[in-house]
Amino acid sequence: MKTMIPVNPETLRWARQSINMPVEEVALRMKKEVEIIEEWEDGVSSPTYVQLEKLAYEVYKRPVAVFFFPEPPKEVGPRTSFRTLPESEIKQLSPRFLQLFRRAQAMQANLEELNEGLNPAVRRIFRDLHLRPTDEATSMARKVRAYLGVDLQSQIGWKDVDAALKQWRAAVESNGIFVFKDAFKQDDISGFCLYDDEFPVIYINNSMPFGRQIFTLFHELAHLLFRTGGIDTNDTAFLRSMRGDNKRIEMLCNRFVGAFLVPGDDFEQQVRATAVDNEVVGQLAARYKVSWEVILRKCLDKRLIDQRQYEAGRKEAKEKAVKARARSGKGNYYRNQIAYLGAGYLGLVLSQYYQNRFSAQQVAKYLNVKANHVADLEAMYLGRETGE
Repeated sequence: MKTMIPVNPETLRWARQSINMPVEEVALRMKKEVEIIEEWEDGVSSPTYVQLEKLAYEVYKRPVAVFFFPEPPKEVGPRTSFRTLPESEIKQLSPRFLQLFRRAQAMQANLEELNEGLNPAVRRIFRDLHLRPTDEATSMARKVRAYLGVDLQSQIGWKDVDAALKQWRAAVESNGIFVFKDAFKQDDISGFCLYDDEFPVIYINNSMPFGRQIFTLFHELAHLLFRTGGIDTNDTAFLRSMRGDNKRIEMLCNRFVGAFLVPGDDFEQQVRATAVDNEVVGQLAARYKVSWEVILRKCLDKRLIDQRQYEAGRKEAKEKAVKARARSGKGNYYRNQIAYLGAGYLGLVLSQYYQNRFSAQQVAKYLNVKANHVADLEAMYLGRETGE
């Protein structure tokens, strides 16, 4: 008779439900019948230790030790972090997204440890500026641009949208907000942010085009200035079911991005006496180093195009993005990791490593890589071959 290991069945069920994963998917990944997974969660039987390791590390992305706790650990979940989103949207969050959500929480914990509880930035935009649901988008945009110290001519002068993303990311990070990236492996969410009084973070979907990533960066920055977490979704149909300040915040975050990246006065000069077509949209996107969607939305709001033209332009932009992604491939592993972690965070971890505060194994934990990858990652980082 097989000996049962003392796994807490309640924790098994909690780990699955915490990432919105149905029993059927767990069974598929474990190559077991659904009834077996249900028996594990009911305490009728238990996985072997080898099976538990696979469940923990490959399926639920949890430490094995968690499953031997007398009760599931208490965590701040997405309902608390994304309070402006309706419950229906929270329930639809994918297992992959919820794993990234937990990774973002872990990065916040890392930042607290590395900085002994104090944000290292001299200026912290999330403390100095506080937006309200009654604010006006143009006024918000002016305040944020003045705080970041980036004028429109500097923005126009950047080489391309890739360079713009790096410049904007550096500006946000230098003012107290760490920006991380990852491959979300889904196109319906472009990014999210988690608010904290000391270490707020932004996570961006690296699979999105650079222009969309810039939009997400500032959409999430606006959320943090409202003192709330948020998610940048590509389908905003859920806004129709929202009410009150939560709806105003979500809508203001979107309007703020358009007002910030494409200032109204300059935009109106560019389109004066101009018939807007896709060629003009492309030229304007190149001028401001933004996505076509930002320009199309601006043109629609100004009634320079109708809904049909807007939808057609979005479709063409999406098709171009898909082709560009297919051409780009996966890229270099270490270069991707540098882009994901960002120069600010990498520099922070490695500087403390050089001071012998941490072992290579501890550094690997902070960088979310295997210990034998640390030296190669360090070498490429020092060579500044970052390639977003």
